[in-house]
Amino acid sequence: MEYYATLGSPCARRDVMDGLFQAGMTGIRVNLSHTSLSKCAPLLEETYWPAARQAGKETAHLILDLQGPELRIGELTRPVQLREGDDILLGDGGIPVPQGILQTARPGQQLSIDDGALLLEVKRAASAVLLCRVLRGGPLLSRKSLSLLGTEIDTPTLTTDDLDNLSQAGRLGVTHILQPFVRGRRDVEVLRQTLEGLGLKQIQIMAKIENGLGLDHLDEITETADQICIARGDLGNSIPLWKLPAIQKNIASRCRAQKKPFCLVTQLLWSMEQRPIPTRAEVCDIYNGVLDGADALMLTGETAAGKWPVQAMRYLVRTAQEALNTI
Repeated sequence: MEYYATLGSPCARRDVMDGLFQAGMTGIRVNLSHTSLSKCAPLLEETYWPAARQAGKETAHLILDLQGPELRIGELTRPVQLREGDDILLGDGGIPVPQGILQTARPGQQLSIDDGALLLEVKRAASAVLLCRVLRGGPLLSRKSLSLLGTEIDTPTLTTDDLDNLSQAGRLGVTHILQPFVRGRRDVEVLRQTLEGLGLKQIQIMAKIENGLGLDHLDEITETADQICIARGDLGNSIPLWKLPAIQKNIASRCRAQKKPFCLVTQLLWSMEQRPIPTRAEVCDIYNGVLDGADALMLTGETAAGKWPVQAMRYLVRTAQEALNTI
C-alpha cells in the first residue's frame, strides 16, 4: 500500500517532512495547477529527498500532477467575495476565465468553482463575457477549478506549462505522472509518447478519472495507463454527488477485474485541515476504500494547506493498516 501526501507550505519544513515519513508516507504529490516544478525544485532537492534518504526510503515516489485540460479561474489581484443572489461578470472586465468557457457557456447552464464550493448560473452570454448569478457564494481565489456542468470543453491533452514541467522531471527524480481529466486512450498515448521522447519511459502514468468522458472510456484508459486514480473532487462535480459512492465502487471493481492498481484521492481526511482528529465517517471511508482494493491513498489539502499534516498521515496509515489486517 502506498501513502501519499501533497506538497505545500505546512510540510515544507524538514522536521515535518521527517514526521510524514515516520508516520508511513511513501511518496509526495506536487500539484502543478498552482506552481511549477522549477519553483518546487529547491524544496524537493533540499528537503524531500534528504528526508527520504534519512528514513531509508530512497525509492520513495515523487508524483507530478499536471495541469492538463483542466479549466481554472485566472489570476486575481485579491480574493473576491461572491454573495448569493448577486450578479458577476466572467471574462472581459470581470473574473478571468478560459476562452473555452466563454465560447461554450449558454444561459441557464451552471458553473461549478473550487470543486463545487461555489456555484454560478449563466444569465447572459456574449463572445467575450458572461453575466452570471451567484447560486452558492463564498470567497473566490485565483486558480480554483472551474467546470461547466453537463458540458465537455475540447482542450489540448498537454499544455505548454505541462511540457516545460515534464522536461525537468528526470533530473528531479519524478517517478509518476498524475494525468488529469483523461478522456480516453488517446490522452494517455500522447503523454506516453511525450515521456518516451524525453527519455523518461520509466515514469508511470496514473490516469485520473474525474469526468463523464473518463467514465465512458474507462476500459480503454485502464488498458493504456499504468494506474488509475479515482479523483473524487471533479468527478463529484460532474455527476449528482449522491451517485459518487456507487461510481467509485464500480471503478474499483473494474480495476480489480483488470488487475490494474488504483489510487483513491480527495477529502479522505478533509476535516483534519482544521482539526487534529478526523471524523468517524472519514476513517470509515478510508477503511472501505482499502477493502475495495485501493493500492494507494492520497492526501491533498490535509498536508498541502492543513494544520495537522503529520497527524493526518498517521491516521491515514493506521486506518488503512487496520483494513489490510482484516483482509
